[in-house]
Amino acid sequence: MRGYFGIGVEGISKPANVGALMRTAHAFGASFAFTIAPVTDVQGFREADTSEASKNMPLYTFPDVDSLTLPRDCDLVGIELMDDSIELPSFRHPRRAAYVLGPERGSLSPELVERCAFVVKIPTRFSINLSLAGALVMYDRLISLGRFAPRPLRPGGPTEPLPPHVHGQPAFRKRRAE
Repeated sequence: MRGYFGIGVEGISKPANVGALMRTAHAFGASFAFTIAPVTDVQGFREADTSEASKNMPLYTFPDVDSLTLPRDCDLVGIELMDDSIELPSFRHPRRAAYVLGPERGSLSPELVERCAFVVKIPTRFSINLSLAGALVMYDRLISLGRFAPRPLRPGGPTEPLPPHVHGQPAFRKRRAE
């Protein structure tokens, strides 16, 4: 899969949720994780991070929304139940994205929503667990941007193998005049 992604939380209060989210992000191939204005010591996340994600990907902590820095051309995607949010099954994920969830018993701050290129929602009847919401978004990214055989029309697995990847012609960048 081309591109990269990171995932983070704003105002997190439970270190175990950071650990569970990092463990899942590690499993789905995230490049980084981050927290914004945590109200707990996020170092306690290691109890729930049984994959030792912190040894395999960085965790950045930003004291406030204004301090949040992302790689160039990385779209910030908020995950929030809002009336005008894009429903996740209809969302086309950016190749370079940083997903951010709100605190356990709250919402993304208006300042953070303002910085988001997109805000998506998981079409549920009510709010779900933070780490579960993050896992669903990462899974949706995987199945929508990954390369998998098409789903069959009938119940069950694919009946045809995935066609081989076809490489296009080489693409050369033009050199700038110096």
